[in-house]
Amino acid sequence: MIKKVAILANGGDVSGFNAVIRAIVKTAEQNNVECYGFIEGYRGLLNNEYVKLDSYNTASGILHKGGSIIGSSTNSNVFNYKVEENGQVVYKDLSDKCVQNIKDDGFDCLFTLGGDGTQKSARDFSLKGINVIGVPKTIDNDVACTEITFGYNTAVSVATDALDRLHTTGETHHRIMVLEVMGRYAGWIALESAISGGADIALIPEIPYDINKAVEKINERIAKGKSFSIVVVAEGAAPKDGILAIENTRDNGKGVDNTKLGGAGQRVAKELEALTGLESRNTTLGYMQRGGTPTAFDRVLSTKYGAKAMELALEGKFGTLAVIKNGKLDSVSLEDVVGNNKVIGAVSGNTAESNIRKVTMDHDLVKTARDIGICLGD
Repeated sequence: MIKKVAILANGGDVSGFNAVIRAIVKTAEQNNVECYGFIEGYRGLLNNEYVKLDSYNTASGILHKGGSIIGSSTNSNVFNYKVEENGQVVYKDLSDKCVQNIKDDGFDCLFTLGGDGTQKSARDFSLKGINVIGVPKTIDNDVACTEITFGYNTAVSVATDALDRLHTTGETHHRIMVLEVMGRYAGWIALESAISGGADIALIPEIPYDINKAVEKINERIAKGKSFSIVVVAEGAAPKDGILAIENTRDNGKGVDNTKLGGAGQRVAKELEALTGLESRNTTLGYMQRGGTPTAFDRVLSTKYGAKAMELALEGKFGTLAVIKNGKLDSVSLEDVVGNNKVIGAVSGNTAESNIRKVTMDHDLVKTARDIGICLGD
């Protein structure tokens, strides 16, 4: 019998975190289950810091709020955690301490709200005997085995609004307006916002681009009397035979992505200005995509995910991820989500073993973009 559960939110914040938390809490209360939240994700689990959650106090009035009322942690791989000993930085597997915390606290199930790295650690905890159920979160929309993650729709909506505004400036001043959006290794935001925002060019990580193809598209528009163009660039887009635009690298140990991307949009803007003669301006949308009020779609999706996760717990279906499959709520094994990324403690995406969901060339969004004349750089 499930009597006491805990929630943690992990990874970059997204709109919808709180809606998921609220749905889990409300569904738990309908079934006489106590709900708690670990503060700051896996870091809170390690430090055993948690708060009681209920729909009349701590989890009240949060449906429309961005961020997470229980915080979130990034780059906190408790299977390879950064600690300082005798003035030296070392990395240790502290997962057993987390397991003991869960047992000592009497939690019957742990809900992990996060992306591929978060769910990889969730799978690893399930192998250590912890009852875990995941909920797929990321604005990049790249968690395997589900059709959509919560937070993604809001990010696309924010990007679309930005493109609407850039259109007027580009048209007024006869410029190329470049918008850099998030998307490290998957181009869902760039592709969908380009379609919804009327962009002329969309450069995504899955298609190494030829800048001359973008130039051809811009010159084609100029020849037809259009003296401006709109370009969307995913932060992980890279030229053919080129490399990612990396701002810097961090040292957070193995198992996490230590590269900080940045500069893809600016690089494209400079090249396009040099090759077309038109002034080019880049806008990097950045964290605007993560914050603020979730869309109605994300509020509903997040609520569906939260309620489904609690249902799975009540049914004893642990070691699973709540997903949308064929348009309907479902669940899959965390083993399927992890794919071939089986090594304990290895959580980083975009490796040969990881299983993140990328844009495929036969996807409807790709076909639609090509049908309406959006240049994808190939």
